[in-house]
Amino acid sequence: MPHITITVGSLVLAAETRDTPTARALIAAMPITAEAMTWGDEVYFATPVSAAREPDARPLVRPGEIAFWPDGDAIAIGFGETPISAPGEIRLASPCNIWADALGDVTDLAAVRPGDAIVVSLT
Repeated sequence: MPHITITVGSLVLAAETRDTPTARALIAAMPITAEAMTWGDEVYFATPVSAAREPDARPLVRPGEIAFWPDGDAIAIGFGETPISAPGEIRLASPCNIWADALGDVTDLAAVRPGDAIVVSLT
Protein backbone atom coordinates (compact mmCIF):
# COMPACT_ATOMS: atom_id res chain seq x y z
CA MET A 1 0.00 0.00 0.00
CA PRO A 2 1.12 3.59 -0.52
CA HIS A 3 3.21 5.52 1.95
CA ILE A 4 2.20 8.95 3.23
CA THR A 5 3.73 11.72 5.27
CA ILE A 6 2.00 13.80 7.91
CA THR A 7 3.82 17.11 8.26
CA VAL A 8 3.34 19.59 11.09
CA GLY A 9 5.98 22.34 11.00
CA SER A 10 9.36 20.59 11.14
CA LEU A 11 7.80 17.32 12.35
CA VAL A 12 7.38 14.70 9.62
CA LEU A 13 5.69 11.40 10.44
CA ALA A 14 5.82 8.69 7.78
CA ALA A 15 3.12 6.04 7.59
CA GLU A 16 2.04 3.09 5.48
CA THR A 17 -1.61 2.90 4.50
CA ARG A 18 -3.73 -0.21 4.87
CA ASP A 19 -5.94 -1.70 2.16
CA THR A 20 -9.29 -0.35 3.36
CA PRO A 21 -12.11 1.68 1.81
CA THR A 22 -11.27 4.57 4.13
CA ALA A 23 -7.60 4.52 3.16
CA ARG A 24 -8.49 4.56 -0.53
CA ALA A 25 -10.85 7.55 -0.03
CA LEU A 26 -8.25 9.50 1.94
CA ILE A 27 -5.48 8.74 -0.59
CA ALA A 28 -7.73 9.99 -3.39
CA ALA A 29 -8.24 13.28 -1.51
CA MET A 30 -4.52 13.95 -0.88
CA PRO A 31 -2.90 16.29 -0.30
CA ILE A 32 -5.04 17.16 2.71
CA THR A 33 -4.37 20.39 4.55
CA ALA A 34 -5.95 21.21 7.90
CA GLU A 35 -5.47 22.81 11.30
CA ALA A 36 -4.58 20.59 14.22
CA MET A 37 -6.87 20.07 17.16
CA THR A 38 -5.90 18.21 20.31
CA TRP A 39 -7.80 16.16 22.89
CA GLY A 40 -5.57 14.86 25.62
CA ASP A 41 -2.79 12.89 23.94
CA GLU A 42 -4.53 12.84 20.56
CA VAL A 43 -4.08 15.03 17.50
CA TYR A 44 -7.00 15.15 15.11
CA PHE A 45 -7.93 17.26 12.11
CA ALA A 46 -10.70 17.66 9.57
CA THR A 47 -10.60 16.09 6.13
CA PRO A 48 -12.72 16.58 2.99
CA VAL A 49 -13.62 12.87 3.19
CA SER A 50 -16.75 11.28 4.59
CA ALA A 51 -16.57 7.55 5.24
CA ALA A 52 -18.90 5.08 6.90
CA ARG A 53 -17.84 3.22 10.00
CA GLU A 54 -16.16 0.00 8.83
CA PRO A 55 -17.10 -3.35 10.43
CA ASP A 56 -13.83 -3.50 12.39
CA ALA A 57 -13.96 0.11 13.64
CA ARG A 58 -12.99 0.48 17.30
CA PRO A 59 -12.42 3.19 19.89
CA LEU A 60 -9.25 1.64 21.36
CA VAL A 61 -6.08 2.00 19.28
CA ARG A 62 -2.49 0.92 19.69
CA PRO A 63 0.40 3.39 19.47
CA GLY A 64 1.15 4.03 15.81
CA GLU A 65 -2.29 3.22 14.44
CA ILE A 66 -3.75 6.10 12.46
CA ALA A 67 -7.51 6.33 12.59
CA PHE A 68 -10.34 8.02 10.75
CA TRP A 69 -13.16 9.30 12.95
CA PRO A 70 -16.38 8.83 10.91
CA ASP A 71 -18.44 10.91 13.34
CA GLY A 72 -16.26 13.96 12.63
CA ASP A 73 -14.82 13.27 9.15
CA ALA A 74 -11.39 13.61 10.73
CA ILE A 75 -8.07 11.83 10.97
CA ALA A 76 -7.26 10.98 14.60
CA ILE A 77 -3.85 9.98 15.89
CA GLY A 78 -3.79 8.90 19.50
CA PHE A 79 -0.42 8.65 21.19
CA GLY A 80 -1.45 8.43 24.84
CA GLU A 81 -4.40 8.87 27.14
CA THR A 82 -7.40 10.98 26.15
CA PRO A 83 -9.90 12.44 28.63
CA ILE A 84 -11.99 9.23 28.45
CA SER A 85 -9.13 6.71 28.58
CA ALA A 86 -8.62 4.28 31.41
CA PRO A 87 -5.02 4.39 32.69
CA GLY A 88 -2.60 3.18 30.03
CA GLU A 89 -5.06 2.99 27.12
CA ILE A 90 -5.57 5.13 24.03
CA ARG A 91 -9.33 5.58 23.72
CA LEU A 92 -10.73 7.73 20.92
CA ALA A 93 -14.10 9.50 21.20
CA SER A 94 -16.02 6.76 19.34
CA PRO A 95 -15.23 3.81 17.05
CA CYS A 96 -12.79 4.74 14.30
CA ASN A 97 -11.56 3.14 11.08
CA ILE A 98 -7.88 2.21 11.29
CA TRP A 99 -6.42 3.08 7.88
CA ALA A 100 -2.65 3.50 8.32
CA ASP A 101 0.31 2.63 10.54
CA ALA A 102 2.98 5.13 11.55
CA LEU A 103 6.55 4.21 10.73
CA GLY A 104 7.95 6.63 13.32
CA ASP A 105 7.32 7.55 16.94
CA VAL A 106 3.82 9.04 17.30
CA THR A 107 4.69 10.45 20.73
CA ASP A 108 6.53 13.20 18.79
CA LEU A 109 3.03 14.57 18.16
CA ALA A 110 2.98 15.82 21.77
CA ALA A 111 4.65 18.96 20.38
CA VAL A 112 1.64 19.76 18.15
CA ARG A 113 -0.52 22.68 19.28
CA PRO A 114 -4.12 23.52 18.32
CA GLY A 115 -4.12 25.56 15.14
CA ASP A 116 -0.82 24.17 13.80
CA ALA A 117 -0.98 23.58 10.05
CA ILE A 118 -0.97 19.91 9.00
CA VAL A 119 -0.39 18.48 5.53
CA VAL A 120 -0.98 14.82 4.67
CA SER A 121 0.48 13.77 1.33
CA LEU A 122 1.55 10.77 -0.67
CA THR A 123 5.27 10.06 -0.73
